[in-house]
Amino acid sequence: MTVTASWISKKPDRCGGDACVRDTRITVWGLVAYRRLGMSDAEIIPAVQGLTPVDLETAWEYAAAHPEEIDEAIRANEDGDEGFVE
Repeated sequence: MTVTASWISKKPDRCGGDACVRDTRITVWGLVAYRRLGMSDAEIIPAVQGLTPVDLETAWEYAAAHPEEIDEAIRANEDGDEGFVE
């Protein structure tokens, strides 16, 4: 199923313009971060309120098509708004 174009939205006034599932505040990078922490799809779905299996499948498709964007969003979140401060 390829519904990525209509299922993923980016709006400047929501989550800093990051790619989100449908019109929610569930970010694609957040889901990818869960997966990188070792969570399975079966663990992610109940952990994120309102997330469906189709949402997750679409998020994975988007992440695969935009790896640099997702990596940058994860880095920005890890660094915080101000970046690393010693």
